[in-house]
Amino acid sequence: MSFRIPRKIERLVKVTLEGAQAKVIVDGKISNTFLIDTGVRQGDGLSATLFNLVLHKALKNLEQSNTILNRLTQICGYADDILVIARSLPALEALFVELSREAGRVGLVVSPEKTKYMKFSASPSRRSIKVVTINGVTYEGVAEFIYLGTLVSNDNSIEKEIQRRILAGSRTYFAAVSVQESPSIQRY
Repeated sequence: MSFRIPRKIERLVKVTLEGAQAKVIVDGKISNTFLIDTGVRQGDGLSATLFNLVLHKALKNLEQSNTILNRLTQICGYADDILVIARSLPALEALFVELSREAGRVGLVVSPEKTKYMKFSASPSRRSIKVVTINGVTYEGVAEFIYLGTLVSNDNSIEKEIQRRILAGSRTYFAAVSVQESPSIQRY
């Protein structure tokens, strides 16, 4: 797959990344300067753009058109958050192996520590939280997780998410009230 990026832009990106240097703070002390000769700089806007292009290439090769309503599997992605949905564990395993392979082709690796497994069901007895092992790597089973800022639970309930948002709103409100009532704030 070609993105048809003009050669001039490719050269500009290369010049931007070549010779990049950095320092880090460890225990309050700044390290010596070191050369960044692989990867991209953390937090750099160009880093996010390049990552998204590479991830797009990996996901595009999987060709997950249509929706979960008429497919066994579906991939949802935003930035570096990828959600893989499958109707069965064998379908999930097959897609995950393919996803890992395509990611590896472009230099990306699936992080077992950040990857979770969840089984949805209307029946509580079928929502067992267990680990799943794919290609010899074990992934933790969870009853809920945060995806794109929203709490997703294996019973497809929204009550916990509503309570979470109310709590976040209350915290923000009372933090603002305490600032407004502070004697150090000049009132007009």
